[in-house]
Amino acid sequence: MTVKAIEKISSELDISSKLRVSSDKNESLPPAVLEAWESLPEPIRAALVNSEVSKSRHTLHTSTSHTVSSATKSSRSFPSSSSSSSLKASDSSNSSNSEESDDNKDEILEDCPESGGTVLLRPLERAPRNVFSFEKTHVEEIVEVKKSGNKLTTTTTKTVSTGRGWRNVFTLPISYDVNLVPHGTLLDPTNPQLLHATGPTCDEYNRRFAVIDNVVDELYGDAVRGYFDARDIELTTVIINGGEAEKRPGAVDKILDELCAYKLRRREPFLAIGGGVVLDIAGMAACLYRRGVPFVRVPTTLLAIVDASVGVKNGVDYCCGVTNDTYKNRVGSFYAPSSCLLDNSFISTQDKRNVSNGFGEILKLALVRSEDLFELLEAHGAALVESRFAATPSIPSGVSDRIIDLSIQIMLEELGPNLWEKDLDRCVDYGHTFSKLLEMVPGADIMHGEAVNVDGFFCVVLSYLRGYIDRDAVNRIFQCMKSLSLPTYSEHLKSDLAWQSCKDAIEHRHGEQRIPLITGIGESICVSDITRDELDRALEMMKEFKH
Repeated sequence: MTVKAIEKISSELDISSKLRVSSDKNESLPPAVLEAWESLPEPIRAALVNSEVSKSRHTLHTSTSHTVSSATKSSRSFPSSSSSSSLKASDSSNSSNSEESDDNKDEILEDCPESGGTVLLRPLERAPRNVFSFEKTHVEEIVEVKKSGNKLTTTTTKTVSTGRGWRNVFTLPISYDVNLVPHGTLLDPTNPQLLHATGPTCDEYNRRFAVIDNVVDELYGDAVRGYFDARDIELTTVIINGGEAEKRPGAVDKILDELCAYKLRRREPFLAIGGGVVLDIAGMAACLYRRGVPFVRVPTTLLAIVDASVGVKNGVDYCCGVTNDTYKNRVGSFYAPSSCLLDNSFISTQDKRNVSNGFGEILKLALVRSEDLFELLEAHGAALVESRFAATPSIPSGVSDRIIDLSIQIMLEELGPNLWEKDLDRCVDYGHTFSKLLEMVPGADIMHGEAVNVDGFFCVVLSYLRGYIDRDAVNRIFQCMKSLSLPTYSEHLKSDLAWQSCKDAIEHRHGEQRIPLITGIGESICVSDITRDELDRALEMMKEFKH
């Protein structure tokens, strides 16, 4: 008996019988099959068993009614063009029609939530996981009632519309490492991490391109160039002003011009070294140049280390030629770096105000996600501001690293499952509703983390007025903010600005305010029903505190 004959006979039997040849199950198989089976070499028997296990998935699905008609349908993770379409069998199959043709066994029938119709998808042979031809069917029923004298006439008209086309499905493979570099070693020529992150080390590739913050270049420019000189690698740099006022499309153009002159290759990573502004500008340029080239982030400020460096958002402020208004981060992209290199020693050359500015984002994370992080800030935040994260006898060993580690981990946990912000109820938007307009007030002397904290305390007061937290929690948070040398009030935060911020939030967050408020230290919700009266009462209560 041939192997093919054995397959034909055994396919008619229960899968559990096919794969067991022990004596207590032998009676379920014909003697001829058993004899032939035992005569086969072990490798062939193993291959047959593996083949039948794979086929069993198809058998189990086609023998049950109201299920998808093939193993491909049951196992494929298929992202529909609509947000919540369900996969169903193209035909209600049962055991009597299990021999359906190969032409339609992989068809997918889904509901279209937009039109209420149906969409029949068929995978194309050369790209069955990505490209599908489709037929769309929509039935519209119109009922018209007419009165003629004492008689009512009801007319029902059904209109069937059809369409055809193709659907292309592709999931971007996003993966990037956020690397913790041993303290103070990133620019040490004996540490190869910077070199390896920016490309191969072969003789044919002995050049690098770097975008560097102007202040960082003054402090570390010689060390950056010396690192690559020590390895006989030619470094080309473009220096960008890292101030908020420079976060404009012109800065992106400057980098693009230099990349064109440098003739950066399609898979050649470039370096971005600096604070959050420079990282945002460089990320935007990386996304645009040749429709996307890799880039490596090296954050040099506390704020950038815990915020800008770990996500995938890039962007610049934009001045609208129609309204003549400037909008914060209005033009940008979701574009991941190839990797991030974090060396906390850069913080030591920041002034105290900039260190406090970074704590604005860290405290935000503590308020919405982690009471443990908040307690660390309460106990050691003031000392860390004074020491600029340097080790001192008053700060227990490991505390500074623990604060940064917790902050980065919380950010990644919140951003990771929602990189493209499909879910707009985001707790990490805490402090980012009213702060946007605060930062854009002409002449306002306020940094990003500071504006986030003013916004954050205003939201603390809103939470209190709603009964989400008690006065003790408000006072505790206020004292922590003051210990970190963070502002809790701005003269520019007035009724009109606060209400306009809510309107802007509705526009940015697709029709709802979605403003995060805390319900306890480390816990939060998003609300969409804040009124102007609430804002005014909160602004009045803000005056009770000694800011």
